[in-house]
Amino acid sequence: MNRKQKRLSIIAAGAVFLAGAAALVTSALQEQIVFFNSPSDVLAKPLEPGTRVRLGGLVEAGSVERGENSAVTFAVTDTNASVKVRYVGILPDLFREGQGVVTEGVFSPEEGTFMADMVLAKHDENYMPKEVADALKAQGVWKEGDPPPGVTVKETPVY
Repeated sequence: MNRKQKRLSIIAAGAVFLAGAAALVTSALQEQIVFFNSPSDVLAKPLEPGTRVRLGGLVEAGSVERGENSAVTFAVTDTNASVKVRYVGILPDLFREGQGVVTEGVFSPEEGTFMADMVLAKHDENYMPKEVADALKAQGVWKEGDPPPGVTVKETPVY
């Protein structure tokens, strides 16, 4: 084997190694790449007990119940399905009914309840996670150019 053949075999071996490593990483992260799941996704696919997931959607109107010791129960919906969420802790200042929210925790299929240990709220009245907006658009609830559901647009007087 001459030098050129050795060099080509080393390059080929390296390329095969990198392709194999990329395939292993991609297959290992296949289920974890999703930023969050909608309530329909969480209810449709069976999750193993103790699996941590992110649940995203809109806080259902009239579902927020505050308990003792900063315990809060509310429902997250994607307008097709709704999941009851329990959270103990201080909610973000921007948390309210009809607004986008992403929660992180464990879903209990026996109780049908999502036990959240982190709640993230949207940062202003114009922001909604792209996945939630796309899901709402696909269901025909929100059309391009309209304000997101739950957002009131205030008219600015012209002087």
